[in-house]
Amino acid sequence: MEWIYSLFLGGGVAHAVLTFALTITLGILLGKVKVGGISFGITWVLFVGILLSHFGMTVDSQTRHFIQEFGLILFVYSIGLQVGPGFFSLFRQGGLKLVGCSTAIVLLGVAVAWLVHVCTDTPIPTVVGILSGAVTNTPGLGAAQQAYTDASGIADPSIAMGYAVAYPLGVVGIILSMIIVRYTLRVKFEKEDEALKALSTEHKLADKVSIEFTNTLLDGRTVEYMRDLVKRQFVISRIMHTDGSIVMADADSTIRLGDRLWVIADAADIPAIVAFFGHEVEGMDDVAWHNNTADSELVSRRILVTRSEINGKKFSDLRLRTRYGVNITRVNRAGLDLIPYPGLELQIGDRVMVVGPKAAVQQTAKVLGNSLKKLNEPNLITIFVGIALGVLLGSVPLFNVPQPVKLGLAGGPLIVAILIGRFGTHFHLVTYTTQSANLMLREIGIALFLAAVGLGAGEGFVDAVVNGGYRWIGYGVLITMIPLLIVAFAARIWLKMNYYTLMGLIAGSTTDPPALAYANATAGNDMPSVGYSTVYPVAMFLRVLTAQIFILFAL
Repeated sequence: MEWIYSLFLGGGVAHAVLTFALTITLGILLGKVKVGGISFGITWVLFVGILLSHFGMTVDSQTRHFIQEFGLILFVYSIGLQVGPGFFSLFRQGGLKLVGCSTAIVLLGVAVAWLVHVCTDTPIPTVVGILSGAVTNTPGLGAAQQAYTDASGIADPSIAMGYAVAYPLGVVGIILSMIIVRYTLRVKFEKEDEALKALSTEHKLADKVSIEFTNTLLDGRTVEYMRDLVKRQFVISRIMHTDGSIVMADADSTIRLGDRLWVIADAADIPAIVAFFGHEVEGMDDVAWHNNTADSELVSRRILVTRSEINGKKFSDLRLRTRYGVNITRVNRAGLDLIPYPGLELQIGDRVMVVGPKAAVQQTAKVLGNSLKKLNEPNLITIFVGIALGVLLGSVPLFNVPQPVKLGLAGGPLIVAILIGRFGTHFHLVTYTTQSANLMLREIGIALFLAAVGLGAGEGFVDAVVNGGYRWIGYGVLITMIPLLIVAFAARIWLKMNYYTLMGLIAGSTTDPPALAYANATAGNDMPSVGYSTVYPVAMFLRVLTAQIFILFAL
């Protein structure tokens, strides 16, 4: 029976694998349990790890440290790769206001944590752990642990203990803040739904409009000539002549007085474009244009870009209109509709709206790929090249305060993943991963990280809580709710922020998936998710950076 003892309480590879497997399995099972409709989800892995290590089932420090850091890298890199393609576009409409509010929440949280340290003499490493737990930010915990170890040469278990103690009420406090704002300010969902129609255009980069051409000064001019005058990106998909015939438009198409135009453009540019050409025609939508099309062979279809040879190619290089007689009206990338101007670079996973004769559209589909099977193939080169570059960036000292501040193994990969997701096509990197594959990497990474943290924090955890650690719960509640309530009331009262978006801001600023799930269920629409994804990367970066700076000020 010695082998059983060795397997569960001994050492070696088999013991380490078994310990992590049991920790993660039990944690995920417990994460399915909900109390009052709220679940701590995968964070139960941390608590199971603490419990097992408290009773002696742990892993040697070197193995545990490697798995902890590698899991953290997988987690943050997967997040960055997913949000990268649409990250910069989100700032075009209202994003800066949301990011400003999120930044205020992060900095106020750090200020409250500092006051807790000053007023209670709680050691800064412990306070940083409480701060990370209070805002449910696991990468911040990892960055703090790494910064402390790099600077002092030893680990401080109180960082993970503070995190574990503060986390449960951190989740509750975030959701409670949403509820307090709702009932204190008497938010009525009916009014929020009415305002939602206006807000929906903030995240819509492309829109469509029918225009009757009445500009006498430009009668008989070509589409290309007019595009040079307007100086805005737009696509004229089809032209209805005065005799009722409908033709596809290209750069050489001429427009006459009385013609009707089917225009796709940036939503913010449409009023100017309408004023330039003539006036809007009511009642002429996508269906109306399709039903009135005389040419029965003229079809529109979304085509997936799946050929690696197309990745990074510009529309001007492909010359699809010249070669096949089709018109590209929109490109959907990461849920955003983009205007297909000649210099736009295509990426694997883009969905291109193509209009033209049926045979020509089929030829275009062959050129672009349009194979769902290829999208399911993993692109491991991009993942590991990005991880390598992220580790390099995270290891570069930025400045000294008094120890070197680094982005670390959380911040470096996150930033590189966002940049690769947006600009990877310039270097012919295939950045697309299916949502299921990305979620799998993310969940594996966070599970490994939480298991490693829990297994390392269990020894002495109970003693720490009994000997004064219970106060950390109260400190965590203050750090959680004070910044959220201050900024939420300000955003609602002075910035007139929609409540649905505000819930997404609160959840994203604390990088808390359970709070986002609650917000989505309460709102019944995707506005909380839009707000969440807008602020999440910046909030994650600031959480990681401020945790490191906070730790290094203590040394």
